[in-house]
Amino acid sequence: MDTPFVKRVYRTPRQHIAYLRFVLESYDGLAFIRTLDNRQALVEIAYPPSRRLDAEALLTALGRELPLEEQDPAIAADYPPL
Repeated sequence: MDTPFVKRVYRTPRQHIAYLRFVLESYDGLAFIRTLDNRQALVEIAYPPSRRLDAEALLTALGRELPLEEQDPAIAADYPPL
């Protein structure tokens, strides 16, 4: 079964996770975030393919504002899905 979302994994300093969550959630339905590992500061950001251009533009803008280091998405397989 194909996933209905594009999923990307990022490492960002722990102190930025709440801000990142706040910004993403303020764009109602554009993208969703879950913290995979708060000690390693890993987050997974998912968005529907139909919103790809908007979501990636927002992630690019956020990457200029705070450190977002994209990780191999296979890392998320180590964490149970919601």
